[in-house]
Amino acid sequence: MRNVYPRDNDTRTVYLKDVVTAPNISVGAYTMYNDFVDDPTCFEKNNVLYHYPVNGDALRIGKFCSIACGAKFILTSANHAMRSLSTYPFPIFFEEWGLDVKDITSAWDNKGDIVVGNDVWIGYQAVILSGVRIGDGAIIGARAVVTKDVQPYAIVGGVPAKEIRKRFDDKTLGKLLELRWWDWPYERIKSNLPALMDGRIDDLR
Repeated sequence: MRNVYPRDNDTRTVYLKDVVTAPNISVGAYTMYNDFVDDPTCFEKNNVLYHYPVNGDALRIGKFCSIACGAKFILTSANHAMRSLSTYPFPIFFEEWGLDVKDITSAWDNKGDIVVGNDVWIGYQAVILSGVRIGDGAIIGARAVVTKDVQPYAIVGGVPAKEIRKRFDDKTLGKLLELRWWDWPYERIKSNLPALMDGRIDDLR
């Protein structure tokens, strides 16, 4: 696998694009995951939960994201059918109750894909629930539980997560979304790193 470990002598940080194998998980270039408890190459097994092919849902993560240790992505099968008068998932135990196996997905509500934009920072042990869209440049606070969409460049935290503030003023935010620097070629990003890292948006070229 190419560039699995982007830092010398650091086996706790991986580029996720080079370790995920499931066809319904996609990760953009340079997105990294750090785990000081478990093997970070086991991200699919340990961090992407209740993700079964029968639902057809996907986890899509953009480029240049930073995902902290213990962050979890909870997909469709974690849900239970809210229209039911009982929270018990009877269709999962179709043999016991004489139900049709073809109706197994009626045991839960399918809220859809989890989509994470580009340049998103997801903090320690944050939880992202099914159906959530996180905009480019957003920050998810440590141990936040994200139950609804997050706007681009918003900082959210808490349980359930709520917007704390925007990272930038509207003018800067709009320009960043227009520039989409994460889609630039490697050399252009590299040449713009001083301005990018120092927050000098007018000096980006």
